[in-house]
Amino acid sequence: MSKLSQRKTFKRINRLAIISLFLVILAGGVVRSSGSGMGCPDWPKCFGRYIPPTDASQLPKDFKQKYVERRIKKNQRFAKTLDALGYHAEAQRIREDKSILVAEDFNAVNTWTEYINRLVGVVSGILMLLAVWFSFSYWSDVRRIPILSIFNLLLIVYQAWLGSLVVSTNLTSWVVTVHMLVALAILAISMYTYHLALTFGRLPAKPKGIINVLTLLSLIVSIIQIVIGTEVRENVDAAANRLQGYREDWINNAGVSLDIHRTLAIAVVVLNVMLYGLIRKNYDRHSKQQQLMSFTFLMIMLQIVTGIVLTYWALPPIAQGAHILIASLVFGAQFYLLLNIHRSFTLKEGSSFEV
Repeated sequence: MSKLSQRKTFKRINRLAIISLFLVILAGGVVRSSGSGMGCPDWPKCFGRYIPPTDASQLPKDFKQKYVERRIKKNQRFAKTLDALGYHAEAQRIREDKSILVAEDFNAVNTWTEYINRLVGVVSGILMLLAVWFSFSYWSDVRRIPILSIFNLLLIVYQAWLGSLVVSTNLTSWVVTVHMLVALAILAISMYTYHLALTFGRLPAKPKGIINVLTLLSLIVSIIQIVIGTEVRENVDAAANRLQGYREDWINNAGVSLDIHRTLAIAVVVLNVMLYGLIRKNYDRHSKQQQLMSFTFLMIMLQIVTGIVLTYWALPPIAQGAHILIASLVFGAQFYLLLNIHRSFTLKEGSSFEV
């Protein structure tokens, strides 16, 4: 295969990897909203099988006791790691957490929901591995592409290990937040290497300072909004454990983080309205920049709609999954816009942009 063919293959595979990463985030959101995170008590297998059971009769003998013992050992190792890093209070909290001693009853729907989530992750990992292989076609010209591709693959491995901790620690809140942030980092690196390959040989642009600043600020606020959103979800989970079936009361017990989340939503809208006006003024209507900004604005409007549905319709699981996916799409579009402000090319009238 010629170098040119390898480079074309890299771009195709990386594009598929980016799509798969959004699907991973969606699958994770479905798992979280449906309470299926503990559907598979072990990792990487599920109930000791590569194909999970569909009936309780297929479960291993004494599976609850067996997996609780394994989880305790893993958590003890994790607590030692936290001690070594200086997080003694968190390490002690994990050691004293009695919730890990309670194994959940088997639920086939939850088990298969979690299993499909893992399968999507495996597909994404395979695509990332292939991207690394073909990224070396750029070694002599854009060395950042293979180096970042390798780093991203290592992040995938770390993310998988972190996923096992999410299961082992019964979805410990801060681990879940880090899990989401690492997913966004993997997505950003994949988009960056794809953009480097797509614009290879093109001269960098000279964006106006205000556009650059507003785009970067919008991206930062969106990341903060996602982090606060995970905290809101953690508070809702805590309220759900206290109030059990009273879903309509969960949102009222989300704490001050919900107020911050709503306030930041206003800031997101204001920043993006300003940015939308500047992009329309400074870029052709068929440019990537305008199309990305229009897509971002559409996603923000949909995000507001799902937020309203979550607040006033007792947190329906489908809206929770959509809310997380749309948040990641806003992040991805804003990050890709930032990249295209610095290096892009003008499209012919009537054509559409590559993503």
